[in-house]
Amino acid sequence: MFSFFKKKPVTPDAATPAPVPVPAPALPPALSPVSSPAFDPAAGHPPAEPLSFEMETAPRLAAKQSWMSRLKAGLSKTSANLSVLFVGARIDDDLYDELEGALLMADAGIDATQYLLDALKRRVKDDKLLDAAAVKVALKELMIDLLRPLEKGFELGRHQPTVMMISGVNGAGKTTTIGKLAKHMQAHGQSVLLAAGDTFRAAAREQLMVWGQRNDVTVVSQASCDPAAVSYDAVQSGKAKGTNVVMIDTAGRLPTQLHLMAELQKIQRVIGKGMDGAPHETLLVIDGNTGQNALAQVKAFDDALGLTGLIITKLDGTAKGGVLAAIARVRPVPVYFIGIGEQIEDLQPFDATEFVEALLG
Repeated sequence: MFSFFKKKPVTPDAATPAPVPVPAPALPPALSPVSSPAFDPAAGHPPAEPLSFEMETAPRLAAKQSWMSRLKAGLSKTSANLSVLFVGARIDDDLYDELEGALLMADAGIDATQYLLDALKRRVKDDKLLDAAAVKVALKELMIDLLRPLEKGFELGRHQPTVMMISGVNGAGKTTTIGKLAKHMQAHGQSVLLAAGDTFRAAAREQLMVWGQRNDVTVVSQASCDPAAVSYDAVQSGKAKGTNVVMIDTAGRLPTQLHLMAELQKIQRVIGKGMDGAPHETLLVIDGNTGQNALAQVKAFDDALGLTGLIITKLDGTAKGGVLAAIARVRPVPVYFIGIGEQIEDLQPFDATEFVEALLG
C-alpha cells in the first residue's frame, strides 16, 4: 500500500480562537514525512506545497508494481480490443476505423473518440510516423494529455474537520468505498467520524456500522431519522471532538428521482449550517461498469451539488474503462481514486500515466 493523501496545515482564522495545539500523530510503519516550507503565521497564508507522505523507496516500488499488475489485469477487457490494433498494422484508414470502433466499444464516447482520432491523425502527419508502434506511442501520449486534468491530489488538514459528503446510486459501492477511505485515512494519522445519512436503503445504516466497528470508528446514526439531521449532528460532533475527517454517507439514488436529488441538496445546505464552508468535498462514487450511464450520473449530480471529485469503482473486469476519456471531455470533474477490487489496497489515487499504460500496454 502506498500513500496518496496530502496534508495541509490549517490556516489560522482571526475571527475564531486559535486551536489548542495537538501533538502530531505517529506515522505508520514505512512512512516518512517529506519536508514542506514552514508556515509563517505573520504571512497569513499556508505554504505553497502541502505536507505529503511517501513510502520508502523499496516498499513504494513493490507496492507500485503490485498495483500496476492488478490495474492491468482489471482493465484487460477494455484494453483487449485496443492494444491488438497496432500489432503489425498498416497506417491507413482501416486502422483509424478499427481504432474508432474500439474506443466507442470502450465507452469513450463520440466526443472523446473524435478528439483522439483527429489529434492522432495530425500527429502522424506532422511527425511523419511510419510504423504502428510509433502510432501507438503517440496515442498513449494523447490519451495521457486528455486524462491528466482529472488528476488531483486529495488534501487533508486545510479544515478542521474536513467534511466530506459522499453520494452515488445504489450498487456503485459507495458504502464500501467509505470504509476503505476511512481505513486509509487512519493509516495516515487522521481521526475519522462516519455519518449514516443513507436512511433510504434497507440495511445501509447497518452496513456502515459494520465498517465502523471494523475500523474502530465512531458512526453517528439514528434510526428512522431525517438524513439532514444526522449529517448536522455528525458535523457538530466532529467539531466538538476535534475529529480530523467527517464522512457523510448519503442515500443512493438515480438522478432521475428528482425528489431524492432535492433531498441531497437539503442535506448539503444543512451541512453548511453546521459549519461554514462545509461540505469541503462533495464526492460521487460511480460504477465503472456503467459506461456512458456513469457520465450521465456525473452530469446530473454535478448540476445538483457541484461535485469536487469522483471515485470510480469496479474497474476490474469492465470493458468500459474508456468512460474516463468521456468524462475528461464532457465534464472534467477530478477523479480522486479508482478501485479495482474488494481489498483496501485496491483503492488507489488516479494517475493518468498509470491508467493509460495499463490500458494500452
